[in-house]
Amino acid sequence: MRRDFVIGAAIALAVSIPQCGSHAKNVAPAKVDAPAGVYTLDKAHASLIFRVSHMGFSHFTGRLSHFDATLQFDPEHPARSHVEATIDPLSLASYNPPAGFLDSLHGPEWLDAGKFSTITFRSTKVQPTGRNTARITGDFNLHGVTHPVVLNATFNGGYPGVNLDPHARIGFSAHGSFKRSQFGIAFGIPAPGSNMGVGDEVDVTIEAEFNGPAWKPAKNKK
Repeated sequence: MRRDFVIGAAIALAVSIPQCGSHAKNVAPAKVDAPAGVYTLDKAHASLIFRVSHMGFSHFTGRLSHFDATLQFDPEHPARSHVEATIDPLSLASYNPPAGFLDSLHGPEWLDAGKFSTITFRSTKVQPTGRNTARITGDFNLHGVTHPVVLNATFNGGYPGVNLDPHARIGFSAHGSFKRSQFGIAFGIPAPGSNMGVGDEVDVTIEAEFNGPAWKPAKNKK
């Protein structure tokens, strides 16, 4: 059975943490109106896109449409934040795929989604790199293999909630890359000195919004 991808995170999402910085220990975090707490992915406002070289002529672009993420958010101490994400590999899709193409990607030579039904990411370290940026290291499990992967994340802002949107909301963009051969997916990688095939390096881009604690309007003072 298929299981959802737990970001962003992204693909992460997948994704997390404002004002982070491994070289910015003395940089104050950006002011964030959204409260600390547990945030869940707003799937209607999230995307997980990947690109990989195709014979050196272009970058094949695909997407994973079924994923989920949970973020423990701490705007005052972003390094304490934590994100977990899960992706359903069977949700991999592409633009104008020829007949049988997606079945091949889901099959044993590539993702082998029937055997490895879930891709996961769990952050292990968040390093602030600026007032609204962070380097997020996490354990990435793909094709039954786990290796550390780094995401460079940007905190895009947030709010504690409003009348039309009763929950706190925050948003992130994140980018990272990994070599698929490290995860046992080496089919089609070009021979040394050649571009004839599909590249080893996979480039990932994540956009994600999260919903947090319910908004509590201030009481009028009498």
